[in-house]
Amino acid sequence: MTTAKLLKPPALKAGARIAVVSLASSFKPELLPIGVDAMKSLGYVPVLSDHTSAKTRPYFAGTAAERLHDLHAAFSDPEIEAIVCTRGGYGSNYLLAGLDLDLIARHPKPLFAYSDMTNLQAWLLDQTGLPAFHGPMVTADFAVRDGVHVPSFLASLHGTPYETGAAEGLRVLKGGTTKGVLYGGCLSILTASLGTPYAVQTEDKLLFLEDVAAKPYQIDRMLRQLILAGKLDGVRGIIFGEMLECVSPGASPSLLEEVILTVLSDFTGPIAIGLRSGHVSHSNVTLTFGIEAELDLTGAPSLRFLASATQQRK
Repeated sequence: MTTAKLLKPPALKAGARIAVVSLASSFKPELLPIGVDAMKSLGYVPVLSDHTSAKTRPYFAGTAAERLHDLHAAFSDPEIEAIVCTRGGYGSNYLLAGLDLDLIARHPKPLFAYSDMTNLQAWLLDQTGLPAFHGPMVTADFAVRDGVHVPSFLASLHGTPYETGAAEGLRVLKGGTTKGVLYGGCLSILTASLGTPYAVQTEDKLLFLEDVAAKPYQIDRMLRQLILAGKLDGVRGIIFGEMLECVSPGASPSLLEEVILTVLSDFTGPIAIGLRSGHVSHSNVTLTFGIEAELDLTGAPSLRFLASATQQRK
């Protein structure tokens, strides 16, 4: 198991150029200009990559080679200071074997994504130390009214530690307090990595898990898979996301929480749920994986970052 030393990218300055890349599925074309304009309104300059709007059958945003080219070009371009994906969907696993880790480590930059990009972001964190910016994407969030939690997005880019709590949906399932390196992403993508060379390294972390439209029994199955694979060994605490549409038709709305507490009955750390990051109904919160954080569920619930994910420019 390889765990690289944390490699913080430089904080962004006003008017920074941000590359817009498509690493998985294609998007609805009418959403791109809306999302780009929303990014411009925050003072940034979005720069479309060569194949941002490409489409390749059956559902990809260009060939794997084209998508990998755009990602490497964005990291190597000295005028680009951050990278934001257009959307998730499926297909970024085709890029894993071709990632130029040395190139990326030489030019660390914030890469914003979630969903299908979970394993790509986790692999970069594990192998190069690049923090994973689990946050809004252009057509999935910036193009939607109230789709982005702006304070956390800006704080993550500017190098300011921040805190999330009840206002961002966080609530208590099992009380307690703990500290650890935050890590995680989309639960179904995390479990899909198991048994591959790119398996996620969740052990001993403060773990964030989220998903969308997965029935409670499927959440149960995935959590059991993590347990049986030893991936919850030493985990300090667990924070679940909003878990949008993770319900069974006709079942009690509380079924998911009951399932979580049942399958994690032997877990000794605190457990929270509801934090709006990833697949959410609105106001997508940016979380920075690889950064030390404190989860406090003894009173008003809070997740507080103890350091920033970017460093001030010299």
